[in-house]
Amino acid sequence: MNPENKVAVVTGATGGIGFEVAKRLGQDGYTVVLNGIENDMGTKRVEELTKEGITAEYYGFDVTKEEEVTSNIKAIGEKYGRIDVLVNNAGGLGGRSRFEEMTTEFYRNVMALNLDSVFFTSRAAIPFLKKGENSTIINYTSNAGWNAGGPGAGIYGTSKAGVHAITRALAKDLAEYGIRVNAVSPGTIDTPFHAQIKSTKPEVFASWKDNILLGRLGQPEEVASVVSFLASKDASFITAETIQIGGGQALGI
Repeated sequence: MNPENKVAVVTGATGGIGFEVAKRLGQDGYTVVLNGIENDMGTKRVEELTKEGITAEYYGFDVTKEEEVTSNIKAIGEKYGRIDVLVNNAGGLGGRSRFEEMTTEFYRNVMALNLDSVFFTSRAAIPFLKKGENSTIINYTSNAGWNAGGPGAGIYGTSKAGVHAITRALAKDLAEYGIRVNAVSPGTIDTPFHAQIKSTKPEVFASWKDNILLGRLGQPEEVASVVSFLASKDASFITAETIQIGGGQALGI
């Protein structure tokens, strides 16, 4: 089957790493379906990709909402008859809170954003991934999944540890269908996510590279290239793995 007939779904793809991943997969020949909750930006991003000759479409839904995820992933799968790649890019810190004063609402929101979303989208996509070629799920974890995060980011770390575990569990569950499941763990990547601290405390932002072995921050394209590899046949014997994309940041120099 020709690559241009293959379909990749990328959640949280209207900006930052997610958009670069969608663009790279589009350049690889996939029809890319972008997800997000900022519909105007979604439309704009599809226009950008279309101008580059990429076949792209946008579906606006909240990955933390079970019914929205299920109905939209089903609609995508039924439209194209298959899903070949699911990239669970959506996620985030969700704010900071120490456990003593953490509300249940905050706890549930962070877990929903980072872990529930992976479960909802993966579950909905599996019937269509079974119809794909070299089908794969790619999740996003974090160093916080191992070191439990910085002050106030403990529940974020907990959610990302869950992503690490569910990646391996899904890999076990889906191996019989030839569906591979892996994760990437980006380090500090220079995206608009850091725009506020970059503008208000440039010295702090500049110092972050001092904790990275390669002495610089990563670029979104460097995450996208690894996702592209994991989705490709070159990675056909890789499953249940997590690849660090952090310039050696995980060593904690």
